[in-house]
Amino acid sequence: MQIQEVNFQLVHLLNDWDPFEIGAGNYDTEIADTIQAVHDSSHMDKLARRVQAIYEFSFEQLIPLDECKDIAAKLIAIKNNGSCTI
Repeated sequence: MQIQEVNFQLVHLLNDWDPFEIGAGNYDTEIADTIQAVHDSSHMDKLARRVQAIYEFSFEQLIPLDECKDIAAKLIAIKNNGSCTI
């Protein structure tokens, strides 16, 4: 899978996540920052804390770390599946 396809899947997952229930399409900046964080880290706890910080910075609300760990695990799974070649 190419990087563009991985990024598309990451965007789709993050748009569906909608942690503050404000609707898909309202997280463009956070999604871009989160995708960069996914490519920078493969450690779930580190990524979860980074995701939490990205969204807290923008919305001044804290997403529970367990929710961030759940989404981080899914993001890493997409990234890892995309890096496999046949």
